Amino acid sequence: MPMPSDAETPHPDMPGWQSLFFRSGDGLRLHVAETGNRHSPRLPVICLPGLTRNAMDFDLIGSRIAAEQGRRVLAFDYRGRGLSDFDSDWQKYDLMVELEDLHATLTALGIPRALFLGTSRGGLLTMLTAITRPGVLAGAVLNDIGAIIEAQGLARIRSYVGKIPPPRSEDQAVITLKHLFGGSFPEETEESWLAFARRVWKTENGQLIPRYDTNLMRTLTNLDLEKPIPPLWPQFDALKPVPFLLIRGELSDLLSQQTAEAMVARHQEGDFGQPARLHIAPKQGHAPLLEDEPTIAAILDFLAMADPA
Repeated sequence: MPMPSDAETPHPDMPGWQSLFFRSGDGLRLHVAETGNRHSPRLPVICLPGLTRNAMDFDLIGSRIAAEQGRRVLAFDYRGRGLSDFDSDWQKYDLMVELEDLHATLTALGIPRALFLGTSRGGLLTMLTAITRPGVLAGAVLNDIGAIIEAQGLARIRSYVGKIPPPRSEDQAVITLKHLFGGSFPEETEESWLAFARRVWKTENGQLIPRYDTNLMRTLTNLDLEKPIPPLWPQFDALKPVPFLLIRGELSDLLSQQTAEAMVARHQEGDFGQPARLHIAPKQGHAPLLEDEPTIAAILDFLAMADPA
């Protein structure tokens, strides 16, 4: 079980958030960002980022949840991302290892039940949590991930993870991101692109370096995208006992509209009859940034419905 490794400190890049550190079972220092009222009677929200992403992706939405609903919000950095230690063994950048880290850290934090907000890989971890520790899951928001993962989206992700040359300046970082993602996010502002760049890279010894271990690319090398990707309907069905919100980017190449609609319809079938909602983030691809007002409103409304206390 992870044990606290240091006293909490202000997060260096997320004003209003605290940094908590824990030791994993194999000795890595793992980071969780926290905001809001840890003594609130309302359920906390667990925010889980995408493959190479980090807690900073939830700065805005997490702050809004904490401010408007008085909840405790915790955003995780998996091993090899953000402020967590990088692993010397890249093969441990594995969903089941990350799931073990997640569950052990929740236990160390004293959180028996929570609402989950998972982006991409974080959504996969949410579904796996529903299988392995169903009692902890009170409601689920999946951000642009589903029971069928489109091969073209995975191919695009594999094409750039760990392969982007370090930019020489923040201006060049923005240009790089626009080149990679401009088609998926055609209406973002310059301010938004700069904030995005600061979540991808950090300055260390005068140079911009990624906020993730570039060895993550090795976990994608052996994916055979010529073969159909096995569907994840059994994993998704584990969410049936709890309320569910699916967010899909209108321009997503990882989650199709057809799959999104099928997920919502399927969730409401059978004996459980739990509410299921679909929200489309306009003019955004994979994965929606969770910063536009309609998407923020959809998340806040869902959390209030799932935990009305």
